Amino acid sequence: MTTILDKIIAEKRNEVLRLKKESTQLSFEVSKKPSLFEKLKNAKNLQIISEIKRSSPSKGVINSTVNPVHQALDYEKAGAACISVLTDQPFFNGSFNDLKNVTQIVKIPVLCKDFIIDEVQIDFAKAHGASVILLIVAALSKEDLSKLYHYATDQGLEVLVEVHDEEELKVALEIDAKLIGINNRNLKTFEVDLKHTERVAKLFPFHEDRVLISESGIKDSTDAKFVAEIGASAVLVGETLMRSGDIETTLHSLQVPKRSVRI
Repeated sequence: MTTILDKIIAEKRNEVLRLKKESTQLSFEVSKKPSLFEKLKNAKNLQIISEIKRSSPSKGVINSTVNPVHQALDYEKAGAACISVLTDQPFFNGSFNDLKNVTQIVKIPVLCKDFIIDEVQIDFAKAHGASVILLIVAALSKEDLSKLYHYATDQGLEVLVEVHDEEELKVALEIDAKLIGINNRNLKTFEVDLKHTERVAKLFPFHEDRVLISESGIKDSTDAKFVAEIGASAVLVGETLMRSGDIETTLHSLQVPKRSVRI
């Protein structure tokens, strides 16, 4: 049975061929954004990675008329730790232009949120100003994950490595990932369950120099407190903020105290 993730990766293979033809026109600048890892590690409250997302395969259209620059500035003003920008076009209606426009206007870290399977996508993310990229364990072989991780970090980019279960966490730890996101959404079915964070967190090495981020399904302060008490340093929030009529109030409600991790 073909899953949603299978369809997305098939589309990415076609996109990679196109990007390689366009890559000769890229120009690069060293990102001057602060470290996301240091921000999350040192904060006393749960930090918010605020996402700009027009639509998704599971929710359809979320906010088709959003102005990414205005949204990003609202996020930054409200106290977001980082802004996540969807650059996938076919499934999420994002673009690298969105990424470029946002990175040029904000001072906080910016995550390029995409399904990266090739170095050329990392080149495009960096060229359009990203300081952080996403690598998804479920979308890559162990060899490709390691290769892409080191390709990105060698260029001064931070990498958020996304896992969904305990086995994928082990893979992320094998490549010594520092920023590890637990996606509560199953990318094969797109069903969401916050208990994924709870289950995987039981094996998370909190005593090591790493941070845990809970992704997807965070709707309110109750959800935020649930993952914070488990040990999350941050949450990645898209739909809730994209639908919010008061970004500042919504974001502040999620900035609950972090757990004091006992070793």
